Amino acid sequence: MVQTQPNKILVIEDEELIRESIVYLLEVRGFMVINTADGYSGVRLAKELIPDLILCDIRLPGLDGYQVLRVVRADPMTANIPLIFLTAQISVADFEQSQNLAVNGYLAKPFTTAALLKVISDCLNKGTER
Repeated sequence: MVQTQPNKILVIEDEELIRESIVYLLEVRGFMVINTADGYSGVRLAKELIPDLILCDIRLPGLDGYQVLRVVRADPMTANIPLIFLTAQISVADFEQSQNLAVNGYLAKPFTTAALLKVISDCLNKGTER
């Protein structure tokens, strides 16, 4: 019998309560979760650990989510990692900027557990179709 490794998800979220809640939610569902509170650390962890998916807030200290996405997409080692924005920014301009930068998902806060798990599942399943 072949055992598969759990999907590795990097959570970049500066609000500690939200980050801890997401980490707990994902860990109890069998994901391996790495987390950090700022964009610089998020980029470093993405390059070091090559996660299967990145969940990233837009408004972060240091590098913001848009900058994180640009850096991740510019590096051949991380360019294909799906990235989902989790954010309270829900303006049309923010959504369009996210799409122009090739974000894989966009989930407005507050979000439900079901909505979060669905966007993660959708992104991970698209990755297996490549």
